[in-house]
Amino acid sequence: MSTIVVAPLSRIAEMAVRNRCREMISLVAPKQDFHRPAVIDPSRHLLLGVNDIAFAGTGGLVAPQEAHVAAIIAFARNWDRAAPLLIHCMMGVSRSPAAALIAALAVEPEQEDEALAARLRDASRQATPNSRIVAIGDALLSRGGRLVRAIEKIGRGADYVGDQPFAFTVAPQPTPVGAGDRL
Repeated sequence: MSTIVVAPLSRIAEMAVRNRCREMISLVAPKQDFHRPAVIDPSRHLLLGVNDIAFAGTGGLVAPQEAHVAAIIAFARNWDRAAPLLIHCMMGVSRSPAAALIAALAVEPEQEDEALAARLRDASRQATPNSRIVAIGDALLSRGGRLVRAIEKIGRGADYVGDQPFAFTVAPQPTPVGAGDRL
């Protein structure tokens, strides 16, 4: 079962060790200083310098762009899935949950967008995926607006109450066919 762990910056070392993560995506402000956990090989770390904004042209801040989201998709598709993928941003509420959704769909494109959004909401009441990252990912992954609508359906997350890392499965496990079941 493939798992994505979403964490705030303050908890990445703990989450990487606890979950035995070997690969990580960081979505942090450009030039933000932080230490990559030693258990994450530098060659398996994608660092994206983007601010948590939904509109381009917001006074000197870097809005997520198509190239950033394309990098998330490419990185996820090269994830070996033998260990959980750690994705983080500053607070673990907006950029990283959006990237986690995109990564999940990049590796398991056949899953239903609404079911994925529901798994995200079940895992985190305060996650509010960045709408710009979601929209760009929806377009790049040819979702036809389904991911955008699924995120709109779950709505804004609960108010921030502190650092709350979470994990969710990339895709639901198939139900095994029992001895009495017919195909």
